[in-house]
Amino acid sequence: MQFARINDVTIHYQVIGAPADRPVIVFINSLGTDFRIWRDVVVRLAGDFAILLYDKRGHGLSDVGQVPTSIEDHATDLAGLLDLLSVKNAVICGLSVGGLIALSLYQRRPDLVGALILSDTAHKIGTAESWNARIAAVEQNGIGSIVDTVMERWFTPAFRRPENTAYSGYCNMLTRQPVEGYIAACEAIRDADLTEAAKRIAVPTICIVGDQDGSTPPDLVLATAKLIPGARYEVIPDCAHIPCVEQPEALTAIIRAFLTSISPGDSSP
Repeated sequence: MQFARINDVTIHYQVIGAPADRPVIVFINSLGTDFRIWRDVVVRLAGDFAILLYDKRGHGLSDVGQVPTSIEDHATDLAGLLDLLSVKNAVICGLSVGGLIALSLYQRRPDLVGALILSDTAHKIGTAESWNARIAAVEQNGIGSIVDTVMERWFTPAFRRPENTAYSGYCNMLTRQPVEGYIAACEAIRDADLTEAAKRIAVPTICIVGDQDGSTPPDLVLATAKLIPGARYEVIPDCAHIPCVEQPEALTAIIRAFLTSISPGDSSP
């Protein structure tokens, strides 16, 4: 395991190397998960690309840090980690809140971003009312009280079958996140509006969404893609909010095709 102290927060991360001429892909996980959600994509890309995974603050093995937390704080954490590792011009792949962090990173440090892969995310996610209701439920009854509702958005009915042991595992992942970190991330998403930032993106970008995504539906992701100059848009069939878990082969194929078409340059030191 690898850890770094960034902005007074201990960040858990993992680097998987590749030949020096290959670009670096940075994966940012979604709300209520840790970087293990990317495993089935990473095993398909390892060797062809250098890969950086990390647990954002308040999730996985990273510190919660001071609260409240903003999306800008998360972007500053990632910028600090990339600077520490001497990575520039990286491909930033963000899922859900990870997409907000990716947009904010580009807004603050465009030198670190060579391309954007925005998966199941949007320039603005949800409403203040919906986030406040979720925060109140977690404060009163814990993360376990919202598992069923969240899982209906994360995964299709086919994945949520009782006999699917992986489904039980992802329920465990959600409920075992630090409550304080989960609430802080909910507040950060609630308060984030990256609409203007999306309009100013000037690197190759693709927006991807599962056709049954209940958190950031296809119409919302398409609206985000239309804000970004020249952005591409792809829909993954038979998939909800977490394609790296539910449809990793399809997501990997889209990532490979996108990166091949733009031929990103060396982003290693």
